[in-house]
Amino acid sequence: MSSGDDELEDSAAPLIEHLAELRTRLIRSVMAFAVGIVLAFTVAEPILQFLLGPIEATLRELGDPSPTMQYTSPQEYLFTLFRISMVFGFALAFPVIGFQMWRFVAPGLYKQEKNAFLPFLIASPVMFLLGASFAHFVVTPLAMAFFLGFADVPSIIADLMGGLVGSEAVPAVPDASEGIRITFFGKVNESLDITLKFIMAFGLCFQLPVLLTLMGKAGLVSAGGLKSVRKYAVVGILVLAALVTPPDVITQLILFVVVYGLYEVSIQLVSRVERKREAELRAQGLWFDEDEDLDDDKDKT
Repeated sequence: MSSGDDELEDSAAPLIEHLAELRTRLIRSVMAFAVGIVLAFTVAEPILQFLLGPIEATLRELGDPSPTMQYTSPQEYLFTLFRISMVFGFALAFPVIGFQMWRFVAPGLYKQEKNAFLPFLIASPVMFLLGASFAHFVVTPLAMAFFLGFADVPSIIADLMGGLVGSEAVPAVPDASEGIRITFFGKVNESLDITLKFIMAFGLCFQLPVLLTLMGKAGLVSAGGLKSVRKYAVVGILVLAALVTPPDVITQLILFVVVYGLYEVSIQLVSRVERKREAELRAQGLWFDEDEDLDDDKDKT
């Protein structure tokens, strides 16, 4: 056997070992995901009640004493519970999945790279949880009040007009025998769609500081570069707010303010990373300052 064949076999062996390691990590991750789905399915109905809480609260504030939702196909409610199980099952399994990912990539990283990457692996789910909580407890109630409040607009106008011209001049509530009564009969899956959409949108947007800071550590972005494209970032955030939120100005404005605030926070974090890197390089005598070199050249000339 020639030396070339020996080199091929030596290079193929590590590849096979990496593939075997990857398969093991993927199998464990899938198993953890399956267990998470089963566990989440056992409490899927309370989770559904929790997710639909903002809609229930809004309907009660609008005068509905017993808010009701419906499903129009036999399998709809079961599939809704299964969707909840998939989302929250992944959330339950994420620590295991993240640990398996870490164990796969960690051997190929230097100690300094491990110390830099590990905090972001922890910060990412924390920031997603903050974004999801903000969406559920702040954004969704405002959006539901905006949408469902349209049903109460005629009576609000009637109340205002009645207060101006006299309570008998404009009836606050129209006679039920006239016209068609329009009321809200929400579908479970459609109401869940908008709630999960908010949670995913804000959860992912809250990853912006984590992503940009990690890119700053890798030297892919700089604070100056982020500042120079700030006006383009504003346009991009406006487009993002229009795409991932329903067509109401309030929700879009909230998303824009939050994401733009996170962008400014990211600039400060990247700037902090750059100052820390500069201090370390200066301590090692490896820092190269172009401005100082230019000044030295001018003095010599």
